[in-house]
Amino acid sequence: MSGFVGRTVVITGAARGLGRAFALAFAAEGANVVAADIDLAGAVETARLIGEADGIALGAHVDVTSPESTGAVITATVDAFGPIDVLVNNAAIYSSLTRTPFTEIDPAEWDRVMAVNVKGTWLMTVAATPVLSAEGARIINISSATVLSGSPLWMHYVASKAAVIGMTRVLARELGERGTTVNTIAPGFTLTEASLALMDDASTYGVDRGAIKRACLPDDIVGTALFLASESAGYITGQTLVVDGGKQFL
Repeated sequence: MSGFVGRTVVITGAARGLGRAFALAFAAEGANVVAADIDLAGAVETARLIGEADGIALGAHVDVTSPESTGAVITATVDAFGPIDVLVNNAAIYSSLTRTPFTEIDPAEWDRVMAVNVKGTWLMTVAATPVLSAEGARIINISSATVLSGSPLWMHYVASKAAVIGMTRVLARELGERGTTVNTIAPGFTLTEASLALMDDASTYGVDRGAIKRACLPDDIVGTALFLASESAGYITGQTLVVDGGKQFL
C-alpha cells in the first residue's frame, strides 16, 4: 500500500459493481474508505471485504437525493476519518432501466433518473465541499461514453450523464481557487453485475467496434480513478476522460 495512505475517500454507489471496485482499489492503496450506498447491506459488505484484506473502511447508508442523508454521511465520514480527500460520485440508476423510445419514457422514471444521477452528484458535492481537504482534494464524477454515442432508447440515462459532464466543468471553475480538482470519467460498456444483467451477449457487446478488441473490465476504469485522485493529476481539472477501448473515435 502506498499512494493514498491516511487519505479519506468517499465513494457513492459502493454496494456493488464499479463502486465496489473503486472502494477496494483505494483501500488497497492505503486509503480510509467510506463505502456509501442506499443499499446499506451491500455497503457494509464492501467494507467487510476491505477489512478482510487488511484495509480500513466504513459501510454507510446514503440516499443521494436527500440533503439530510448526504449531510449525514459526510458527518459520519468526518467523525471517523477527518477531512475528505477524494469524493467519487458514482451512484446512479442504470441496470433497472428498460430501454424505451423517448416518446414512451414514463415522466416519473425520467424524474427518478435525474434525481439520482444528476441531483445526487450535486448534493453529495454540496455536502462534502465544506470539509474537503485543503491539501488538494479531488472530486471524480462518473458519466458514461453513451453521451458521445447518443445511445438510442435511453434518453433519460444519456441526458443525465451529459449533465454530469456539464456540472464537472462548473465545479472545476468554482472549486479551483481552493485547490480542488474536479474531473469526469466516462466509461464505455463495462462488465459489471449491472451490465451483465442488461443483455445476454454483454461479454461481447461492442467489442468489434473498439480499437482494443476486448470488453471493458472494472479494473480499466479503476486505474483512471486512481490516477485522477493522485498527485500526478494535480493540474488536470474540468476534464472528461473516456475509457472505452477506442470506440468513440472509430
